[in-house]
Amino acid sequence: MKPTLKNLSEIVASASDLFYVKFENINTVMGIMDKNLRNQGIKADAITIDCIEQDKKIVFLIHDDKPSVVSIALGNKAGDIHSSSEYAVSEISEAVVLDVMEENLVV
Repeated sequence: MKPTLKNLSEIVASASDLFYVKFENINTVMGIMDKNLRNQGIKADAITIDCIEQDKKIVFLIHDDKPSVVSIALGNKAGDIHSSSEYAVSEISEAVVLDVMEENLVV
């Protein structure tokens, strides 16, 4: 696992834990895609947070050609993307991830 992906996964995991403490009734599942995308010909790594009950997905994507940028895509389990934004890797923190989760998963 690349260092940027490892660091990002630790931040996302920690934010996910904090989210669960605040919202015990909202279940999420975190996934790391470090080989799956590459097997499909996409030069990127990703971390996903799925909320199956709400059919929502948050994807944190690091493209090989933009290693200092994290794209955050919001969509559903089927893969439809409703919006996305970009952050510098250095801007991503537990607070940022927690905010994204709260804004998109708390109804």
